[in-house]
Amino acid sequence: MISGAVALALGIGGVGVFQAFQQQSNPASNTPEPSSEKSRAISALGRIEPAGQVIQVSGPTGERVLRLLVQEGQQLEKGETIAFLESYPERQAEVKLAASRLLEAQNRFIAERELGKAQGQEARTRRNQAENPKVREIVAQDALVRQSKVEYEQAQINLKRYQYLQKAGAVSQQDLDDRVLSFRSKQQQLNNAIATLDMLKEELQTDSNNAKAQINRTQAGTLRSQAQIDLASAKSNLELAKARMTRTIIRAPQTGQVLKVLVREGEAIPALANQDSNAQQAIVEMGNTQQMYVVAEVYETDINQVQIGQIAKISSPVIKGEIEGTVDKIGLKIGKNDVVGTDPAANTDTRVVEVKIRLHNSIAVSGLTNLQVDVAIQPQA
Repeated sequence: MISGAVALALGIGGVGVFQAFQQQSNPASNTPEPSSEKSRAISALGRIEPAGQVIQVSGPTGERVLRLLVQEGQQLEKGETIAFLESYPERQAEVKLAASRLLEAQNRFIAERELGKAQGQEARTRRNQAENPKVREIVAQDALVRQSKVEYEQAQINLKRYQYLQKAGAVSQQDLDDRVLSFRSKQQQLNNAIATLDMLKEELQTDSNNAKAQINRTQAGTLRSQAQIDLASAKSNLELAKARMTRTIIRAPQTGQVLKVLVREGEAIPALANQDSNAQQAIVEMGNTQQMYVVAEVYETDINQVQIGQIAKISSPVIKGEIEGTVDKIGLKIGKNDVVGTDPAANTDTRVVEVKIRLHNSIAVSGLTNLQVDVAIQPQA
């Protein structure tokens, strides 16, 4: 018994001595290793999408596609026609009818304008015809006034001379009375001539004012004519018809590639589920595949380590090798993740921030929109 206890004590003591020796020989074993959190890459799941996201080109619900001019994979320029809707021929006919009515309104307006010009010219001619005789009468009457004034002045001189001679006894009273009568006659003739001249001038001014007023009425009538009102209305109707026709032509809103055709020729554009009657369904989906992006969903706890300009490495079993990209934009809000990995135990309600990464090589993934990829954002050097 005593020997067994001694042996046990020696064994325990030996273990203690060995542990103490081991700790002394490796003093760093209790010291924790430096954290590599700052140097590790930030991992996230992501999806590939074109620059500017995927655009859904829509049309009015219920309209049928008359002609579809594009196919999947086709490159389109901004404004290029994608499809014509079933109502296009009708709207096109409305435009032609409105254009025809506008042409008729323009012709009527031109005809009425020319008529107005003719009426104005006629009024001016009548004014000239009315003024010319009056002018000649005024000229003649003015000459008569001047002549009567000369005769009046001469009679006045003779009357003064006879008055002097009669006082001197050289002429009789009868001779003086004759000169007084002659003077008064010349005075009356002058007054009559002046009055006639003034009357002719007033008549000329009145006729001229009346002619001018008639010309102004003719011009104002032309400006406010029904033909002009009809012309303005026809122009508005044509613009309205063109706007309605434009709605039946589906055009590319931007330069890009057709990713998917959702409605074929002869099919009606369906309404979105649980939407009102004014909802619109896409006819095609398109995007700018010349430049592809990856939308990485970075955990909210890692987002403070992400900065614009960082290099990211993109990988997927579908992609040969890795593709590099540059962090181009960091989202401003936290949301729930949309990309879910293959791990059944993964959290499907993770809070993440979307980070957009501009790919350096878009050609390799230009046909892989919405592909799920693994993203490793490299730390800053």
